[in-house]
Amino acid sequence: MAMTVRPRRSVLYMPGSNARALEKGRSLPADGLILDLEDAVAPDAKAPARDTIREAIAAGGYGGRELIVRTNGLSSPWGYDDLRMAATSGADAVLLPKVESPDGVRQAEAVLRAAGAPETLRIWCMMETPLGVLNAREIAGASPALGGLVLGTSDLAKDLHAAHTRDRLPMITSLGLCLLAARVYGLAVLDGVHLDLNDDEGFAFSCRQGRELGFDGKTLIHPKTIAACNDAFAPSADEIAQARRIIEAHGEAAAQGKGVVLVDGKLVENLHVENARRLVALGEAIAALDSAGR
Repeated sequence: MAMTVRPRRSVLYMPGSNARALEKGRSLPADGLILDLEDAVAPDAKAPARDTIREAIAAGGYGGRELIVRTNGLSSPWGYDDLRMAATSGADAVLLPKVESPDGVRQAEAVLRAAGAPETLRIWCMMETPLGVLNAREIAGASPALGGLVLGTSDLAKDLHAAHTRDRLPMITSLGLCLLAARVYGLAVLDGVHLDLNDDEGFAFSCRQGRELGFDGKTLIHPKTIAACNDAFAPSADEIAQARRIIEAHGEAAAQGKGVVLVDGKLVENLHVENARRLVALGEAIAALDSAGR
C-alpha cells in the first residue's frame, strides 16, 4: 500500500499584515507558510491582518504549499476572533501559540468547530515554554484534530535562561521530549528557527542536527534560507537508491520465506524496510511538489 507523506522540510513565517509578503509567498520554494497574526504583527494591525490573510488564501495561487495560520492566544484580546477567521479561511491548519496543556487545545478546537471549521482543519501547537514541554505528551494526545508540534526555541531559551550555543545542548532535553511526544501520536514535528541570518555555517549545522534528531523540517524567518533547508531535510539520491534496494531485497527474501537479508553487507529487517518506504514516499512527494510548481 502506498504511504502518504507530506513534505515539511521548510516552513516560513510570514507577517499576516504584509500583503506584499503574502504575495511573494506564492513563488517561494518553501513546503509550508505560517501566516502569522501573533509575534510578527503589531497590536493595532492585528484586526486588519485577519482580512489580509483571509483574502490572500481566498485568492489562491499557493499551489501545494501547506498554509498555517498562527493565531494569538485565547487569553489575548484577539485570540477568539483569530480562530473564528481561521476556521473558514481555507487554511490547512491553525497554529496555537504557547500551548501548555491539553485543555488549551480542546478549548481552541471548540471555538474552531463552533465557527464552522471543517474536519480537515488541523491544529498545530507551539511548544515554547517549560510547562508546555513538560506536558508535551498530554498535549500531543489532546485531540484527533492535532496535526503537529512546532518548537519555539527562542522563547524557550529565554524561559530556561539557556544560552544559544551552536550544538544546542541546553535545548536537547526539550527537543527530545517534543520529538518523543510527536512520534507517539503520529504527529509532524518542526524544529525552531535559527536567528542569525549571517551565520550560514551555523544554520547548516542546525539543519543537519535537526534532521539527525528526527525532525520533519525547520521553521524559518527569511526566504534566503529555504533552499539550504530543503536540501538538508530531503533524502538524497543515494539514500533513496539505498532505500529502494532494501525494499526490493527484503521483498525477495520474504518471498523465499526468509525474515532477514543482507544489503550492501548490512543486515536488513522489517524495521529497516519501514523506514526505507518512508524515505521513498518522501522523495516521491517532494518530486511531485516540485514538478507541480508548488
